[in-house]
Amino acid sequence: MKTVKSFPRKVQEISNTFITLPDGTQLAARIWLPKDAGKHPVPAILEYLPYRKRDGTHIRDALTHPYIAGHGYACVRVDMRGSGDSDGVMLDEYTQVELDDACAVIAWLRQQPWCSGNIGMMGISWGGFNSLQVAAMRPEGLKAIITLCSTDDRYTDDIHYKGGCLLNENLGWSATMFAYSSRAPDPLLVGERWRDMWLQRLEAEPLLAIDWLQHPHRDAYWKHGSVNEDYSAIQAAVLAVGGWNDAYTNAVPRLVGNLKSPAKGIIGPWAHKYPHFAVPEPRIGFLQEALRWWDQWLKGENTGVQKDPAFRTYIMEPSRPGGSISHIAGRWVSDIQWPFDKGEVQRWHLNAEGLSTAKGKAGKQTHNSLQSVGGDGGEYCIIWLGPEFAGDQRHDDSGSLTFDSVPLGKDMDLVGAPTFTLKFSSDKPVANVAVRLNMVWPDGAVSRISYAVFNLCHRNGHEKPQALEVGKTYTVRIPLDDVAATLPKGHKLRVSLSTSYWPMIWPSPEPVMLTVHTAASFIDLPVRAARRNEKAPVFAPSEAAAPVKLVEHSKPFNKRELTRDQATGETRLTIVDDFGRSTIAEHGLALWACGRESYSILPNDPLSARQECHWTEERERGDWKVRTETRSAMTASKTHWHVTGRLEAFENDVLVWSRDWDHKIRRNLL
Repeated sequence: MKTVKSFPRKVQEISNTFITLPDGTQLAARIWLPKDAGKHPVPAILEYLPYRKRDGTHIRDALTHPYIAGHGYACVRVDMRGSGDSDGVMLDEYTQVELDDACAVIAWLRQQPWCSGNIGMMGISWGGFNSLQVAAMRPEGLKAIITLCSTDDRYTDDIHYKGGCLLNENLGWSATMFAYSSRAPDPLLVGERWRDMWLQRLEAEPLLAIDWLQHPHRDAYWKHGSVNEDYSAIQAAVLAVGGWNDAYTNAVPRLVGNLKSPAKGIIGPWAHKYPHFAVPEPRIGFLQEALRWWDQWLKGENTGVQKDPAFRTYIMEPSRPGGSISHIAGRWVSDIQWPFDKGEVQRWHLNAEGLSTAKGKAGKQTHNSLQSVGGDGGEYCIIWLGPEFAGDQRHDDSGSLTFDSVPLGKDMDLVGAPTFTLKFSSDKPVANVAVRLNMVWPDGAVSRISYAVFNLCHRNGHEKPQALEVGKTYTVRIPLDDVAATLPKGHKLRVSLSTSYWPMIWPSPEPVMLTVHTAASFIDLPVRAARRNEKAPVFAPSEAAAPVKLVEHSKPFNKRELTRDQATGETRLTIVDDFGRSTIAEHGLALWACGRESYSILPNDPLSARQECHWTEERERGDWKVRTETRSAMTASKTHWHVTGRLEAFENDVLVWSRDWDHKIRRNLL
């Protein structure tokens, strides 16, 4: 990534200002804009987050916003209500209050003398979500958005539920926000009010997993903020960006295919990061692409974005399986529709010989997975960039029902969402299935290409699931995640089925024996046709503004360790994400954060599952020091979830506030 220090327009930074909302609440904002914007007003780009502009997103903000500002924009990073140095409390994600506040911020921006009146919104993850949600509210002046690593459906493609299964990231993300929201504002910005503001937040802070567990199906709670409820509500131009190693990529094809406003999609090999500094590489000149988008829709310049193909997609070549992957070879392609302009759907059947394009004779196979199958599944959402990628699948495959093809006779470009059709019966009323499409290397190593997890009670939809009738035969169609990958000649395809996928999803209440009707079960693969002399999309090299100046006291440290107790068979995954100690040179704030997670389960007892999370957040300057310790844990009986939590707040190492949570929530077909 090239560092750029000189821009067409000189940049002025306002490190903090307060935006007063109609109800008197003040939101803290950091602004970068051209020095001459007072005389020559510019469009404004809003990034609106709960992650703290002062000491949370400061590293990526420094790389991104001055660059865009230097090309004639006012970039505005706002702390949401109840976060960072803003007033108030935050009670949940994507609330109507959050979205109404954003509209009020946009109205404020349009009134500033340095603003032309045209507004864009940009964000990754939370900021990508609320960019879509605010666009659906159509505030005056919002002309375009760039949404990255986000979704149009909060139930099917977020970090709570997937395929009707409960993701363990539901508690994991709750624990993260538990820690984030407990942090104190900076006295240098809010003055003597800091302690009252902090205590107000601590008093109001929820343990969000408790609320999320009370909505196990796709009800009105999840429909709020899901823009697929009405794509036509969005009139702003939308650039949707995703990465194949992120958890949110499925939304990009849906958005581009369903929005009525101008929409384009870019999908690279990346995890949950902005593409100008993301891994796995290769990176792209994302900021240059963003400027093309903003210049077209906010300045009225003809930059050619309207002639860009609907989809610019990176087709990945095989990379050896492993927890850490820094680069994935491949090539960029263009298509005007998803998954491709030209290709075919190949059907591969499960049969007695394995996986074949021939249907084969009717047959049945039964399977009951150990509860620990899934240990090499990697992180659901790869974000901290430790050893989080899916590992070699051989161990998980040894505990799964597997079907192999013969070695492929030629290369295959798989682009789109494979779809698995399963004819089955179950010996329990509640059952999950994990479906993995794997690639077997000639030396026996196994890479996961795509996967799905599915609660079979959701076979008729996610709004009104129904218990299975024991022994009854059903047929269900299960879409796997979208993917773009080359499967080389000489490698084998493998479909792997398991009734557990721990620790990615919570297990069903009882061990399940699944009967698979092989001749009637198959996977459909979208295969993109080879093209002669295909012209690849070209991106500029990755560039960014100068990085923030930090004094590093200790280096970041990541660990992901899977162990098995030889006496009991218990498996335990231990994760440590230590973000290192540093001081921000600009204002002398020292910070440290560390997250720790533990997942344990016995091989034949789903009710032994236990998840624990512990975060430490520390801030210090001179004789001022604050720290919070947050702990969350979850277990389950056949009928209830049991969630506990504890929050402790310290000022100069003296406990000043604490609270405990202890809740039971009824399980409902999970």
